[in-house]
Amino acid sequence: MKEEIIIAGFGGQGVLSMGKILAYSGLLQGQEVSWMPSYGPEQRGGTANVTVILSDDSISSPILNEYDTAIILNQPSLDKFESRVKKGGTLILDPHGISRMPERKDINIYVIEATDEANRTNNLKTLNMIILGGLLKVRPIVKIENVMLGLKKTLPERHHHLLPLNEQAITIGMNLIRKL
Repeated sequence: MKEEIIIAGFGGQGVLSMGKILAYSGLLQGQEVSWMPSYGPEQRGGTANVTVILSDDSISSPILNEYDTAIILNQPSLDKFESRVKKGGTLILDPHGISRMPERKDINIYVIEATDEANRTNNLKTLNMIILGGLLKVRPIVKIENVMLGLKKTLPERHHHLLPLNEQAITIGMNLIRKL
């Protein structure tokens, strides 16, 4: 198994931490992992993306031209990465930051209204976990138990009381995602 993923959006949406949690989850499953973030000097509001590769075999390079899966959280990211999803691949998007829907017919496109759900529950910090839940529903590449262990490793100990809330957000995301 080899899964090449790009997660892209604005800073502050949890893009990099979602990638880090996926990477830790893969490590916990004994996979080879690559995690390569890319972001501007701004922490919030600037563009951010992260490439994550999970593989049963050695990873030759973390630099990719095409992806099996793209998670897109804003229009600039859709414009940049839609054409780079492999034929037959998966594109997951939150329509909140999108002004035009994807146009490709040779990929699987899923919509997850994670921003609306996070706003409805008044907890924007769960946005990335809702999206991760959606990803794991359509591409079960890591086990949820390992996601929770990865989350525990990435969250500061003072926030460990939020682990059940994050697990609940993953379940919500699994129920929210729908094929376009």
